[in-house]
Amino acid sequence: MSSASVSPANPKVGFVSLGCPKALVDSERILTQLRVEGYDIVQTYDAADVVVVNTCGFIDSAVTESLDAIGEAIAENGKVIVTGCLGKRSELIREAHPGVLSISGPQDYGSVMSAVHAALPPKHDPFIDLVPRRDDGIGVKLTPKHYAYLKISEGCNHRCSFCIIPSMRGDLVSRPVDEVLREAEKLAMGGVKELLVISQDTSAYGVDVKYAEREWRGKSYQTRMKALCEGLSELGIWTRLHYVYPYPHVDDIIPLMADGKLLPYLDIPFQHASPRVLKLMKRPGAVDKTLERIQRWRSIAPDIAIRSTFIVGFPGETEQEFEELLDFLDEAQLDRVGAFAYSPVDGAKANDLPDPVDEDVKQERLARFMERQAEISAAKLEAKVGSIQRCLIDAIDGDLAIARSMADAPEIDGLVQIQNGLEAQLRVGQFVDVEIMGSDEHDLFGEAVEQD
Repeated sequence: MSSASVSPANPKVGFVSLGCPKALVDSERILTQLRVEGYDIVQTYDAADVVVVNTCGFIDSAVTESLDAIGEAIAENGKVIVTGCLGKRSELIREAHPGVLSISGPQDYGSVMSAVHAALPPKHDPFIDLVPRRDDGIGVKLTPKHYAYLKISEGCNHRCSFCIIPSMRGDLVSRPVDEVLREAEKLAMGGVKELLVISQDTSAYGVDVKYAEREWRGKSYQTRMKALCEGLSELGIWTRLHYVYPYPHVDDIIPLMADGKLLPYLDIPFQHASPRVLKLMKRPGAVDKTLERIQRWRSIAPDIAIRSTFIVGFPGETEQEFEELLDFLDEAQLDRVGAFAYSPVDGAKANDLPDPVDEDVKQERLARFMERQAEISAAKLEAKVGSIQRCLIDAIDGDLAIARSMADAPEIDGLVQIQNGLEAQLRVGQFVDVEIMGSDEHDLFGEAVEQD
């Protein structure tokens, strides 16, 4: 254990954060509150007086990872508080790990803090407690200093048959637009160069509050995706949209990309291309219209990068329907694609569908899908050789600078390896123009262009 038990040092909390960027933001909020209340955050089990594990529970592999993380924390420390999406299945956690101190669901910050207080009361200092706590409105960030996730809402109103997120995070609850814009402004003032807008359904932003108007910087903004993007464009930094549902009004933000006010990038999960499979998924099924819209977006913003995710081997998917999906890839020519073989999720309606696809068939289709997309990706990246790409530096690695272009989100997309990074004296968080000299199916390679 830490030396807290034999010295007047602050109580110490270990923290394990699992799951998606939305869960990461939840972790940041909990960590911020812990810091405000005088807790030290430590990096090892041995140094911690108690450990908080923020779990994921979306798919079976995430459940397994979360249960393993809880087990490791119990074995290494003994005092464990569990929160996050898997917390909605407390009986599963208790069955595997009956010794956990507390279990709470996602965004339940009050329950987490109550559990921490019970296990490890905050240190009381009658002199320090009289001093107001500093709150810069940003709090603890788990991302590098030059980019940050900006969560604009919680929950989701959709009921996709493969998804259990609404049962974990509830229906859509949008944050007031002025609150989001103020947070973004503070992040920009703190040195953030790129904002990654996240939610369960970014394009539904504001529908629950009837697009209520709020004021920021003396101007009125609706709680609506387009208005939010217009406000964020005033900050002069990169803004990247994630988890965009393909509503018709998504078309309205493409001109902002063409005008350089918003990164020409859309993360828009299409999930499949067979109308029948999409209907089973309870997703929009007008594939022809989707292809038309993609063409229209590219005619307005030629540099737009479109990322999407797909599920192969969904219950009832036939070979012909899978071929439709491959044909869609060929026609859509998406820039970045992720895919996974369908896996039953406890509580999902899709589990009740007939004709499950054999596991061997699912894996074979996934391999064929990724092979087809790899060819498309390699060709699209090769077409950028000889161009100049604006990039943001993420890391320095020896002589190299590791960066991302406008088409690349952190963690999930490709990289740009800048060969003369050391020579050009590049720094993390710096924007730089890069001449692209080579490519593979994932990444670009080039040299920094001399700045004027």
